[in-house]
Amino acid sequence: MLELVGTPAAPGMAAGPVVRIGSTRRRERLRRAASDELSEIGNAIAAAQAALAVLMESVGDDEAAGILAFQMALLEDDEITRPLAEGIAAGAGADEAWSKVMNALIADYEASEDIYFRGRAADLADLRERVLDALTGADAETIAPGSIVVAEDLAPSRFLATDWSGSGLVLTRGGITSHVAILARSRGVPLLVGVGPFELSDACEALLDSHEGVLVIDPDPPARERFEHRRTAHEDRARADRQHLATEARTAAGERVRVMINVARPEELDAIDPGHVDGIGLVRTEFLFHDRRDLPSEEEQYRVYRRIAEWAQGKPVTIRTLDAGGDKPIPGLTHDGESNPFLGVRGVRLSLERPEILEVQLRALARAAVLGNVKVMVPMVAVPHELDRVRELLGKAVHDLRTAGTEAELPPLGMMVEVPAAALAIERFDAAFYSIGSNDLLQYLMAAGRDEPALASLSKPGPAFWRVLRELCEHGTAAGREVSLCGDLASDIGSIAQLLASGLRTLSVAQAALASVKAAVSRV
Repeated sequence: MLELVGTPAAPGMAAGPVVRIGSTRRRERLRRAASDELSEIGNAIAAAQAALAVLMESVGDDEAAGILAFQMALLEDDEITRPLAEGIAAGAGADEAWSKVMNALIADYEASEDIYFRGRAADLADLRERVLDALTGADAETIAPGSIVVAEDLAPSRFLATDWSGSGLVLTRGGITSHVAILARSRGVPLLVGVGPFELSDACEALLDSHEGVLVIDPDPPARERFEHRRTAHEDRARADRQHLATEARTAAGERVRVMINVARPEELDAIDPGHVDGIGLVRTEFLFHDRRDLPSEEEQYRVYRRIAEWAQGKPVTIRTLDAGGDKPIPGLTHDGESNPFLGVRGVRLSLERPEILEVQLRALARAAVLGNVKVMVPMVAVPHELDRVRELLGKAVHDLRTAGTEAELPPLGMMVEVPAAALAIERFDAAFYSIGSNDLLQYLMAAGRDEPALASLSKPGPAFWRVLRELCEHGTAAGREVSLCGDLASDIGSIAQLLASGLRTLSVAQAALASVKAAVSRV
């Protein structure tokens, strides 16, 4: 028996046979004429694009779609296609030329001083392997449900294409803020990272407990018994938590706490009872702009916003204007080649640079506000002028619609609080409400990128964050304006008590965490 310790990246427990994922074995190719090689690599790239498009349609959330959209955009990037064609013209085989171009690009990304680009190196490696698989006819290793998958790292697209029913994932490298870790948490896949390299015997089995951060290889009977005892305890807690799903969230002293949900795509609402939530605290609208060659029309956006507002049955629905840029690039819209995309033209900065796109979205939102309790939220606000300018455009949209005989309402306009400059001078911002984006606020306060595994310890809230949060809540109370939190921290059961102690009474959580957050509130 071998017991290994790692860092829990997504909670859960799983047991089953071990499947080690390594490099794919590919057949040898016979080099042909340059024109034939160009044709073959073109077919392989087209096959990769088609597979990514299918995967994007099936993933069902904006985080995953954004990761795949980055790869789709690269397949059409002249930085890749030009040297690829030049290499083949100089006599290289399609596989050799593709590997050379991608390896050089990966090396550049890995050597970058910017954390964002270093994090994207894994996406480039994923893309390299996907096209090589298509070019050589190789098949990836099969991952059966109920397996414990062990790998050095795992490509996001490979994760998204796998059926993780009853399975768990162990990465010898990786970090808690990697793309795969984010995806695993959103899908309830137990994930342990940073266990380091180790040897595996043939046909071995394993027990994965990513609550405790332990992986047991070839467990003996006592280890199995302890594992089952812990798993039963967690299942009992989950069943007890589900009893809170249909009830209002109240502390042990009876104080009311509103628990809302975050929504990335309207289809997610099909499986949720609106009676179980206090509303929607965040609707991400980026999905409307992904994987398309044109921009979404006013009518298309209006139909989506109307559907969400009607589902909520009068409960508040907070819809965020387009939050593109940073780790959410949109081909043809966001800036390419920024030295630091997280500090670049993103969120409201991009929207005000392209007001014609924002105006269409605001018109659709004003029309949807007629049909429900719609609120509009602006991302990445850093200075009051940005919020004031959006307010002007929203007022103009309502005026123009009414002048044209179209029903429209002026919805409340609030802001994300995720830039420290805004958080520390919140009294200067004339917002109807404030919603704290804990993910970005944390990384900006700590000057530590959330995609950098070596800085994982700095991605957890410390004294500076709790002080800022407390002061935001105090200002909200004094000004009579709601303060909520819609970042990952709202779904962290271990942080609920301190969030409430800081003054928060409205949380917007991942849908999978709804019952457990309500239960955690009841224990405070």
